[in-house]
Amino acid sequence: MTVKRGMIAAAVLSAVAVLAGGATAIAAPSGTAPACSSPADVLDLHNWYEGLPIGEAENPKNVKQPELATYRADPWFTTTADCTGVQFRAAVNGVTTSGSGYPRSELRETDGSKNASWSSTSGTHTMVVKEAVTHLPEDKDQVVAGQIHGSDDDLTVFRLEGTKLYVTKGDDTHYKLVTGDYRLGTVFEAKYVVSGGKVKAYYNGVLQTTITQKFSGAYFKAGAYTQANCDKSAPCSDGNYGEVVIRGLTVTHSG
Repeated sequence: MTVKRGMIAAAVLSAVAVLAGGATAIAAPSGTAPACSSPADVLDLHNWYEGLPIGEAENPKNVKQPELATYRADPWFTTTADCTGVQFRAAVNGVTTSGSGYPRSELRETDGSKNASWSSTSGTHTMVVKEAVTHLPEDKDQVVAGQIHGSDDDLTVFRLEGTKLYVTKGDDTHYKLVTGDYRLGTVFEAKYVVSGGKVKAYYNGVLQTTITQKFSGAYFKAGAYTQANCDKSAPCSDGNYGEVVIRGLTVTHSG
């Protein structure tokens, strides 16, 4: 079969994009499917389950392994178009748990087939999340993007309110201001290290605060926990939501 020179040139041009400064990037052929089909193709989700803002009243859907290995629910829990991140979205009209008035699309740490549960006074427990908050709800523009939860309530979280990012301590939602100029879509690293009855919180590798507290029954959570609902934000619709994209997530336990 004879292939004409013009046909070759067209194929090359369709695969190569010319960038500013003369640099080139190889583009995927037209019609090529992305390299990921579910969030588990992007993040290691073996020791997590996903809580979604869908389901029945006060009984949102939880997805555990092995179902989580191939599960996605667009747009609440899905991959980014370039397969480099996982999108977590919770609309203000989403289903909530019986213990909260706010919706969430959030991973909960597990330990194999059972829920994780550890102590601040035994061993060292670390979570590192590379993430970006990409959308805030109207009126009450607040989202939690990662947390340590105790046996009864959250202990400390990374919480964005408008442009202000805080590390909280219990009910003190403004315990430590991390930055007052956060811009939606900016990727940052949130890190918790727990040992010896102390919680150290880091932002982009810089220690922000140390919280001294003894607790047990703890576990990590990561995703989008929207701090608004239809009573506090309008419109009451799927289009009014909080959203976080996670590009890296690791948890380690030692000792």
